[in-house]
Amino acid sequence: YEINLIVFISNFILIPYVSLFLFPFALVLLFFPFLNNIFSFFCLIMEKTAYYLNLIDFTKIIIPKFNIVYIIIYYIFLILFIYYFKKRYFIYLIIFIFFVKIIPFFNSNNIITFFDVGQGDSSSIITSFQKEVILIDTGGIINKNVSNNIILYFKSKGISKINYLILTHGDYDHMGEELNLVNNIKIEKVIFNCGEYNDLEKELIKVLDKKKIKYYSCIKELNIDKNKLYFLQTKEFDNENDNSNVIYTELNGYKFMFMGDASITTEKEILNKYNLPDIDVLKVGHHGSKTSSSIEFINEINPKYSIISVGKNNRYGHPNDSVLDNLQDSKVYRTDQYGSIMFKINNDRLKIETCIP
Repeated sequence: YEINLIVFISNFILIPYVSLFLFPFALVLLFFPFLNNIFSFFCLIMEKTAYYLNLIDFTKIIIPKFNIVYIIIYYIFLILFIYYFKKRYFIYLIIFIFFVKIIPFFNSNNIITFFDVGQGDSSSIITSFQKEVILIDTGGIINKNVSNNIILYFKSKGISKINYLILTHGDYDHMGEELNLVNNIKIEKVIFNCGEYNDLEKELIKVLDKKKIKYYSCIKELNIDKNKLYFLQTKEFDNENDNSNVIYTELNGYKFMFMGDASITTEKEILNKYNLPDIDVLKVGHHGSKTSSSIEFINEINPKYSIISVGKNNRYGHPNDSVLDNLQDSKVYRTDQYGSIMFKINNDRLKIETCIP
């Protein structure tokens, strides 16, 4: 979903370099293999040149995923320019780039996506016309990259920056991919939970300071477009899970609640402070662990849809049978069974899409 316009310049450099120099040199090696070290040096020059040219960001154009209507329009214009404006390809290129840039801003949907990141958590909120892009948690599996697909997802929507990265808490399965995201997509601000920073969070803060990205912790609410995100958990406990950011928001009248890894203790605090009946979509706490989602809490908030972000055949046995029993009156979507789950809201209509893993 991305084109680097520098390729038009780099091809004038690299293609002749390879075809007129490196390739003949490679044939020479068949007869004079002792020249291999010299050949490797010239290959390294090519690799470094390509690498540093690719680091130039301002020439990168994100190409969002097109529906069939836009694809037909694209080819109609392409054919017209080929047959009627043969010498004006540069104009076509400008029109195409403009077309690509404005299309995403015609999307009036509010889109909430719960990503399949295995045994971890990551979800996003994209408000109508892409006025705000929020990523809640990044997922994280040791020795496995799970955030590249998240980056590709944003690019497929024509998104090149995240306005807010919200980390519910400092556990690896919720924020282990933060450095990959910070280094590969623009992030404007980062929100931490209440409590002291752990080692993982401190490591991230060093990078944020270096990149001059603003960060905050233990906030109560956040303005997003015409809506608000409410952070219901601002009390400090003695463990990361109970300190999880618990987020509530309403989008076009639909109520969403993201529980992080909050336990029954946090749930009791929330019930004592807030009146939250009839939640439309609940991101179930702690991957469906029995330490969360008490029957009292579920009965009070009465979720219509419940999302459990969980890895297939995970060693913790999540989700617990008792939690599934508590959620029996709710439509449950599990990422290990349905893949990523997307909720699209347009006016008062809610549409659900899943991606089978």
